Amino acid sequence: MEVEQYRTQLLLKRGELLGGTAAKPLQWTMENNSGRQGDMADQASGTNEVHIQLKLKQTDAKILQAIEDALRRIDEGTYGICRDCGEPIADARLDAIPWTRVCIACKEKQKA
Repeated sequence: MEVEQYRTQLLLKRGELLGGTAAKPLQWTMENNSGRQGDMADQASGTNEVHIQLKLKQTDAKILQAIEDALRRIDEGTYGICRDCGEPIADARLDAIPWTRVCIACKEKQKA
C-alpha cells in the first residue's frame, strides 16, 4: 500500500475517534449515574459503566496520539520504519495497525 493510502486510513480513524463513536459520551454517563437512584446493584452497574467509558476514552486518547505521531512520521519520511530496529515494518502489519511504530519482531520482544 502507498504511504498516501496509509495517511488516508489514519485521517479516517482520527476523524472517527474525534467524532465520538462511543454509544454514550462520558459526560452523559457520569451525569446520569451521579444520583443515588435504584438499588445497590443499579448503583454498582452505573459506577462500572462510568469506569468502562473512562477506560475507552483513555484508549481513544492513546490511539489519537499514535495517529498524530504516524502522520508526523509520514511528513518526515520515516513512516513504516521500525523505531527499535530500523527495519521496514511489513505492509500486513501496517494494514492492520497503520499507527504502529514497531515491526512484529520487535513487538514480540517487548511482550517477552
